[in-house]
This record gives sequence, structure tokens and C-alpha cells, in this order.
Amino acid sequence: MNIAVVILNWNGEVLLERYLPSVVKYSEGADIYVADNASTDDSISFLKKNYPSIKIIQNSINGGFAKGYNDALQHVTADIYCLLNSDVKVTKNWLTPIINAFKNIPEASIIQPKILDHMRKEYFEYAGAAGGYIDQLGYPFCRGRIFQALEKDMGQYNDIQEIFWATGACMFIKSDVYHSINGFDEDYFAHQEEVDLCWRAKNIGHKAFYVGESSVYHLGGSTLSNMNPKKTYLNFRNSLYSITKNLPRRKAFIIIFIRLILDGIAGTRFVFQLKPKHCLAIIKAHVSFYTNFRKMYKKREKKNFVENYYATKSIVWSHFVHQVARFSILVKD
Repeated sequence: MNIAVVILNWNGEVLLERYLPSVVKYSEGADIYVADNASTDDSISFLKKNYPSIKIIQNSINGGFAKGYNDALQHVTADIYCLLNSDVKVTKNWLTPIINAFKNIPEASIIQPKILDHMRKEYFEYAGAAGGYIDQLGYPFCRGRIFQALEKDMGQYNDIQEIFWATGACMFIKSDVYHSINGFDEDYFAHQEEVDLCWRAKNIGHKAFYVGESSVYHLGGSTLSNMNPKKTYLNFRNSLYSITKNLPRRKAFIIIFIRLILDGIAGTRFVFQLKPKHCLAIIKAHVSFYTNFRKMYKKREKKNFVENYYATKSIVWSHFVHQVARFSILVKD
């Protein structure tokens, strides 16, 4: 079983200089690639000078996370792809538990390790934490992270657990599975494309797992911070895309209607928080969604949809009304 660690880069020379050494040091036996999304900085010359053994794939344009990986992985041959953000520091023997899980769990097609915060190493990190889930309305959340509430790592998630989605910050996926579902949806550009990919994989019988014995440290926000309205736009729009594509028709329409109301409330909340640009981003997200609705609807798989997809009815209600901030308190109702 051979693994290819593929790092997507866009103008990230500083990040490569800071985080690539740990990947090179601790990824024994794996092939390491950097897929460059048409960078205009000195990323390529830096790699050629300092890491001549690393394979470089130069994409012709910056097509974002989704197209960037789809283009790059056409040039990578391996049993397992590890899609790794350029701002991730890996740890000693991080690959061993992952390899063992793939060997011991035949139904595992996608795996993520424990994602910890590079700046506060005792805490889980926003993008992935201890494995991803969604609620009945399609809102994503994680063990170890519910909205902005991050748990301290006390060993409570040092397990192997089936999850709904694995983070794109550090995702291992069988190459044949990746290509069988045509990779990421490039219309997402970035953000929540991994939720959609895992959802599509689950709809045809594949499973995703979290392996807590492997851990990495993620800086996060190096491409778009949580304060950037563009991230708000992509998250709200792409979540609606996933609902449209991956749920039974009647259920999808009902949930989209409910989301219209809840997203309106979220926009109003941003106004009261004096963040009008984020409110405008939600409006633009809905305009883009309705404009592209027919296109997304045509992408629906003509197969059975997984009914048991959610971990709780409403993570929004649980968190903002009942003040639930830990995954262990959630109850699927």
C-alpha cells in the first residue's frame, strides 16, 4: 500500500518553508508532491533549490482547492492519496496508524487524523478537529469543535470512529474511490467541497473514519480567515449545493426552504454585530445558489440516498439556544 502526500500550494512559499520540513522528515516511505496552483511568488524556485526530491506538479491556473486537486491527481499514481494543506505540521509516525486502519478496516475509503491547533497545541483546530458530521439541515460541525467552541484535547477522542466527512486539511482517500466519484466538485472552488465529496461517497456505500492515534497541527486561515466575507459566501452557498445534490428531492426542497429562513436570521445577526459585509455575502451566496440551482440539480446521483446522514436535528438550536459546546452532550433526536 503506497501513499502519495500531495500538498496544494498557491503563493505559499512562507508556509512551505515553515511546514514542509516536518512532512519530509516524518513521511518515510511516502511519495511527496507539491501541486502548485499557478503561484506568482517564488514557491517553485524555493522547492527546486531546497527540496529537489519532491515532485512538483504545476497547474496552469489557480482553480481553487477543488480544481487544483482534480488537475494534480491526474498525474499521481498511488493506492492512497493524502491531501494535505500547506499549513499543516505533521508528527512522528503520523502515517502508521492511518496505514493500519486502511489495512484493518476494509470498508474504510476515507480517513482523517486528529487535527490540533498549531497556535494552541492542546486544543482541537477548527477545520476538522476529531472528525466531521452534519445536522439534519446540512450544517457541518465536528467532534471537538462546534461553531467557534473548541474543546481541549484531553484524550477524549483517541479512538477510531466512523464519521460523516473528513477534513480537506488532511484527508486520506483511496485513489480508486476518488476517481470513481470524479473527485471534488469544481463549482465549489473552495470550502465544504470535502463535505460534498464524502457525502457522495457515502451515498454509494463508502465510509469515512477518524483515527485519533495519528495527529497533525494545523495553522488554519492561511487562505481565507474566518473574518473574510468571501469565506462566509462560499460556506453558505456550498452548503446549499451539497443539500441539493445529496438528499432525496422532497427532503432537499424542505431543508432549502428552512435554510433560507435561518440564513436570513444569520444575516440579520451579522448586521447587529456590525458586520454588514458578511450579511451581504450571505445574500450573494443565495443569489449564486439560485442562479446555479438547475446545474446543481443535474448533478444528483441517480442512486439511493443515505437517509441516516445526520448526527443531530439542529446543531444551531443545540448550540445557540441550549448552549451545547461539546459533541458528547449532543443527542440525536
